[in-house]
Amino acid sequence: MINVTKTFFPPIQSYINQLEKVWTNEWLTNRGELVIELEMELKRHLEVEYMIIMNNGTIPLQIALKLFGRGGEIITTPFSYVATSSSIVWENCLPVFVDIEPDYLTINPEKIEAAITRNTTCILATHVFGNPCDVEAIEIIARKYGLTVIYDAAHCFGVRFNGMSIFKFGDISTCSFHATKLFHTAEGGALFCNEAEVYAKAFYSHNFGHNGPLEFHGLGINGKISELQAAMGLSVLPFMEEILLSRKKIVETYLQHLDFVKIRTMTIRPGTEWNYSYFPIILESEEKLLEIELMLLKEGIKARRYFYPSLNKLPYVDYVNLKESEDISARILCLPLYNSLDLINVVEISDIVNKYSS
Repeated sequence: MINVTKTFFPPIQSYINQLEKVWTNEWLTNRGELVIELEMELKRHLEVEYMIIMNNGTIPLQIALKLFGRGGEIITTPFSYVATSSSIVWENCLPVFVDIEPDYLTINPEKIEAAITRNTTCILATHVFGNPCDVEAIEIIARKYGLTVIYDAAHCFGVRFNGMSIFKFGDISTCSFHATKLFHTAEGGALFCNEAEVYAKAFYSHNFGHNGPLEFHGLGINGKISELQAAMGLSVLPFMEEILLSRKKIVETYLQHLDFVKIRTMTIRPGTEWNYSYFPIILESEEKLLEIELMLLKEGIKARRYFYPSLNKLPYVDYVNLKESEDISARILCLPLYNSLDLINVVEISDIVNKYSS
């Protein structure tokens, strides 16, 4: 089976070398030596100042919404993974969906302003498949209305926009270090921000609110990552250039062999240094998508409907008709993409898609 994605495993001896430090230190959690080392290495690699590594990619979203959502209305995208919307509802805020840009697949800033009310507290937008939102337009709107901007940047490890890390845009950005991501800690994530005050609040929030062992700044939750996860991250990080280069070759092979008469892919926003995190294709119809998905599966190839369904259709939100998101979510299919995928298989996948999309 060729899966839509596959976890990168570093050489096992690299991981063992890191684990030996854990055994020597006899320290498994509560921000041990490896967690602190990994944070420092990631800050250098990503060129960011304020970062907190956490135990998954959803907890940072929940913390950001707890700090800045204030139980209000959150303007957000319907085209994202479910965690974006579920975090809003989980934190007792109200998701207010606006439609997306059909080419970039990100939230349409031209739709945001009309959705703002006196109860709006935040804009929570997703950089889709590592493709940045229109961050400049969103920033103008946020400043005009005094709103906090949170970016779900789960797919954005290594992405740069206009020469800067994508994590430097907005008030808070979050990222996933899940096993299927480019960089991973088996399970993990991070919160990024640009101000010391926001960092301090987020830091105590991810550690039960602690201010030392016996005092508390305020309300908190357990978002800490373990030394075992940090050991994996430290083992994976040295291979990032190799991972990105191999994924770039795979994407280039898809672009060379797919017939873009009946299908299309997303448009990468100008100014973006992309990370080749996903390769989505958009078919003519949902019927064509289902046919191609089945034909691929018959050849042992697992593609994925991602993102589906459009999040405005979730059972715990108030439905609002959003033409672009609903249309694209019904017709979009992510093809296999991981660093060890053989280019021969990429050509085979492309041939199947071409045959059944025509």
